Amino acid sequence: MKKQINPDLLNEAAVKLKYMWPDYKVQCGIILGSGWGAAVEDFHGLEISYDKIPGLGKTGVMGHAGKLLCTEVDGMSVYIFQGRRHWYEGEGWTPVILPIYLLNVMGAKNVLLTNASGGIRDDLGPGSLVAISDHINNLGSNPLIGPHIPGLGTRFPDQSEVYKKELRSTLLKSGADAEGVYIATSGPTFETPAEINQYKSMGADVVGMSTVPEAILANAMGMNVAGLSCVCNWAAGISEHPLTHEDVNRTAADTMPRMKSTITNFLKELARGN
Repeated sequence: MKKQINPDLLNEAAVKLKYMWPDYKVQCGIILGSGWGAAVEDFHGLEISYDKIPGLGKTGVMGHAGKLLCTEVDGMSVYIFQGRRHWYEGEGWTPVILPIYLLNVMGAKNVLLTNASGGIRDDLGPGSLVAISDHINNLGSNPLIGPHIPGLGTRFPDQSEVYKKELRSTLLKSGADAEGVYIATSGPTFETPAEINQYKSMGADVVGMSTVPEAILANAMGMNVAGLSCVCNWAAGISEHPLTHEDVNRTAADTMPRMKSTITNFLKELARGN
C-alpha cells in the first residue's frame, strides 16, 4: 500500500474538476459519512461520479454513494461529497484526503465533516447528534507523514482548535444535541470493550473510523472545520448486542429527519453570514 499522498494525483484531479466545472466556485463543502446519504436528497445540481475524478475512485463501503454534487443554498455554493474513502480500504492517503484538497483549491473556506459513531459518554446514546469539539488520532498514522507538500500547508500545523468554536455553536443552534470529543481508530473492526474503556479514560466521547484525517488536512490548509457525528450504537462493552454496519445504517435512517434539518439549518446559517 502506498501510504504517502501523491501530489501528482492531487493536481490531476484539480485540473479535471476545474475543466468539468469551470464556472462553479465553492464557498462551503460537506463530506458525508456512513448513513448520511439521504440527508442531502432534497438538494439538486450538477453531479460527478467519484470514478471520474483521478485519484478518488469508487467508494468501498455500503451506504456511500460515491458522487460529488454541486448545489446552492440561499445563494451560497456548496460542494457535497456523498461518501468518503477510508484509511482501512488500503489504498493510501490520497483518496482519503482528496475531497479536502479539491474543496480548498476550488475556494471553499468552510467544511462540514459528518460520520457515524459509537457512543461512549453516558448521555450520548443512539440517535444523538454530536458537534465534534476535538479529536484523538488513534489511527496509528497521519496523512501528512512523508515529504512536505507546500500546497498542503505548513510542515508542523497547529491543532489547538481544529473544530472552530463558531461553527460548533452554529451546529448546536441548528439541531445538534451536544458537543463531544471524537476518537478515530483505523478499523475496519469495531473496537473491543477493553479499548473502549481505554478511550473513555483518554477523554473520548464517541468513536469512529474516519473524519480525523480530513480534519487534519483542512485545518493545515487554513480551512474552517466543523464536525457532526450521528451516534448509531453504543460502543462495545456498553452495547448489549454485537455491533454491525447494518445497525449503523438502520439507526441513521431512524434519525434522518433530524440529520436533514441540522445540515439544512447549518448551511442556511452559514449563507446568512456570507
